[in-house]
Amino acid sequence: MKRIGILGGTFNPIHNGHLAIAQMVAEDFLLDKVIFVPSHVPPHKAAKNLIPAYQRLAMVNLAVKGNSLFTVSDCEIKRSGKSYSIDTVKFLKDQYNPGAKFFFIIGSDMLAKLHTWKEISTLASLVTFIVVSRRGVLNTRAKIKVLYANTIDLEVSSTALRTRLASGKSVKYLLPDNVIAYINKQKFYQ
Repeated sequence: MKRIGILGGTFNPIHNGHLAIAQMVAEDFLLDKVIFVPSHVPPHKAAKNLIPAYQRLAMVNLAVKGNSLFTVSDCEIKRSGKSYSIDTVKFLKDQYNPGAKFFFIIGSDMLAKLHTWKEISTLASLVTFIVVSRRGVLNTRAKIKVLYANTIDLEVSSTALRTRLASGKSVKYLLPDNVIAYINKQKFYQ
């Protein structure tokens, strides 16, 4: 049975922390594939400073290039509107082997809000949540069954990266080089 991870987010921009977490979780939980799913409009985040979805998608495609364990789905961007995880999971289950086991990777900052997610009971029946610790976030008890990942703390923040880019500071070693080149070419976050 295939074991497939789903890592969603705005990826504004995608950074090495996202990639490292996906790699570590895949290895620790024996995942066959991790699907990165850039959101169109995230329901739980303000869309302030959010670059267009197709350009975030382009950065994610650049970032995962060369890693056969990683793939990208544009399903939320094509669907447009608010990106609800339940819709994404149902779509991905239809796209992949129906017998596959799905794991939804979230940060511990989302754990306290998980009960507010659309159709959370149904979603929890379709996936197993894997929670990755985030620095400064207290571990909350989940109201549904979750697994906890034991990853190396690589706290990199997209917000902090946007601030560094806006002030002309280097983000080398924090983002993949091809993503940095794309950001510079497009003049994002300046």
